[in-house]
Formats: sequence, structure tokens, C-alpha cells
Amino acid sequence: TGPRGLHHLVYEVVDNSVDEALAGYCKAIDISINADGSVTVTDDGRGIPTGIHPKTGKSALETVMTILHAGGKFGGGGYKVSGGLHGVGISVVNALSEWVEVTVWREKKVHLQRFERGIAMGELQVEPYPQARTGTSVTFLPDASIFTETTKFDYTTLSGRLRELAYLNGGVRIKFADHREGSEREDVYFYEGGIREDISYMNREKQPLHEEVIFVSGERNGIQVEVALQWCSDAYNDNIIGFANNIRTVDGGTHLEGLKAVLTRTLNTIARKRNKIKENESNLAGENIREGLTAVISVKVPDPEFEGQTKTKLGNTEVRGIVDSLVGEVLTEYLEFRPNVSDAIIEKAVQAFKAAEAARHAREMVRRKSVLESSTLPGKLADCASRDPSE
Repeated sequence: TGPRGLHHLVYEVVDNSVDEALAGYCKAIDISINADGSVTVTDDGRGIPTGIHPKTGKSALETVMTILHAGGKFGGGGYKVSGGLHGVGISVVNALSEWVEVTVWREKKVHLQRFERGIAMGELQVEPYPQARTGTSVTFLPDASIFTETTKFDYTTLSGRLRELAYLNGGVRIKFADHREGSEREDVYFYEGGIREDISYMNREKQPLHEEVIFVSGERNGIQVEVALQWCSDAYNDNIIGFANNIRTVDGGTHLEGLKAVLTRTLNTIARKRNKIKENESNLAGENIREGLTAVISVKVPDPEFEGQTKTKLGNTEVRGIVDSLVGEVLTEYLEFRPNVSDAIIEKAVQAFKAAEAARHAREMVRRKSVLESSTLPGKLADCASRDPSE
């Protein structure tokens, strides 16, 4: 119920709209922090169903708003891939808000319902609506008696996540506005190129080795994979960011394992083909190849298994092989047609390998030297050069 939980209320509602986008029904999502501190999320999806729910006898809308896990994400039946981690759905937002107002446009009607502290205030109101508009709008005010620490939304926190969602779901337009007095502002996140634009943004102050961001996109056994890669000449570590169903996998997982394995194998194969590594020389190590690499991998998995205490590690074993084979095919073909790109990447990896070898050699020399020196002084400590204990 701290600030993190507060912002999760917004993500929970936005995730529902993103699910509509993933299913191909939604192109625009608008989020606004209103002057009174409430938040409105509006999308142009199909609209929450309003018909009578067979089990509850109430409208599907009221059922989704008041019953935990009533949404379409469960049992594989609703959405093919769902972006929310917790999947508890909008009913939790309703339970933790002082009030919620939902508007649904569908079937040339507009439907309205208000809830207070989780309870429906009257029936669903339906009126004819002249235009063919579809979509859902949810406005909620967090309950200050639950979020005792703060109910004030932080623009920067929310915009960071919304920008991320726009990169991960290329072509979806996300508009974010703040209407609170004294802090009015508006941003639009819209990236046709999806995660490719994320790479360009992260590398904007670096020197890329190759102009074009390498992009792999494919689907196998219902698992969607997107990878964007770019190496930079002036970077000496790697920056690889993984996502599964739009959730950042801070602790890695099988998608990242697959990506690392396929990069190492593919580039070593090409390096040998192009005679950059001789027959008697050993393969380049993964960390040599990844030096200077900025990468984003985003997978969408129908039944994700998240591991670890914070549930930020992807555990689905089948993902590793799918990432490996999809990326392997595309990357091999891409680099074989662009020898100048593959040579530049391999050259950098070879330099990284040589630098690592030189550093290892230097360390060994220092160690060997100190072993020889210390063995000539049995039982006597070397003199201390300085009396200053801080040295």
C-alpha cells in the first residue's frame, strides 16, 4: 500500500488496454492524472462486455469490476497473451479506490456505472450513442484510508513505464497528460519501430559500429519473439534488457539464456567462416562477443512461469530453444549478406578477447613475481614503506 502499490493501480488498468492492443483491437491509450488526483485511462478497444454474465446474473462489466480474477486472462480462454503479471485485474483497483467510474462504448451505445469502495452504485446505465465508437474509460480515485502514505501520483514514475510499454508494443499510441494545478504537461509515446527505437534512444550518445539496428521478429508454437541489437565501438560492457509479456525480467531467464547462447554460437561460426579465427585458435567467449552490445529481447508467452521471490525471472524452458533457433536463422542470414557489419562486430570481439588475455597474462605475471619475492623472506615481514595506516 506504499507508493509502489499506488502506481500499480494505474498499471493494472493500462495493462487491460495493452492486452486489447496485443490482441489487435486497440491502437490508442490515453492516460491522464486529473486535477482532483484521480486517474483516467481510456482506450479504443472493443469495450468491456456489458451483456449479462451467465454465472453472476449481473452485467459482465459489473462482474469484472467486483469479482477477483473474473477477467479474460485466466484459463487461456480470453487473451492469447496477457501483459499483466499479477492478473488480479481491475476488481482490485475497484476495491482499493474511494470511487471508480467506468464508461464503455460498444454496439452504438454508451454504458456507465459508478462504484464506491468496490460496491456498485445502482445498475449499469445504457444510452444510445450516435457514433460507431468502441472502447473503455476507467476513472478512479485511490482510497486515502488504504494508501495512508500518499495518494499522489508521480509523473516521472508513470511516464517511464508508459514509454517502455510504447516501445514494447510498437504502433500503439500512448498519450499521457497531467492536469494537476502547477504541474500541467503532456507527452505522447508512439514508436512505429518498437524496440528498435528503444535501442536508438539508449545509444543516442554512443558511437554505433553499424548504422542499422539489427531486428529479429518471429513466432513459434504461440511464443512471439522480438530482438533488437546494436553494437557500439565506444562501449565496453553489454546492456541487455529482457521482457516477458511486457514485464521487465530483472533477474533474466530462459529468453536471455537463449539469446546469449545463439549470439556466441552464430558469431563464432561466422568468424571462422571469414577466417577471423584460425583453426588452432579457441572460440571467442560470450562476454567478448557481447562487449559494447545494447540489446532488447521481448517475448510474449501464453502461459508464463515467473520465478524468484520478486517474480522477475522467466522460467519457461521451451523459450530458450525458440529464441535460439529464431534468432540464429535471421542473424546468420543478416550478417552473411553484410560482411562489413559482421567484420566490425567480430573485430571488436577479437580486440576484447585480446585485451582480456593481456589482462589475464599481466595478473599472472604479478602473482608469479609476488610468489617469488615472498618466498625469499621466510619468517620475516617486509618493511613497511610508510607509517600511515590509511595507505
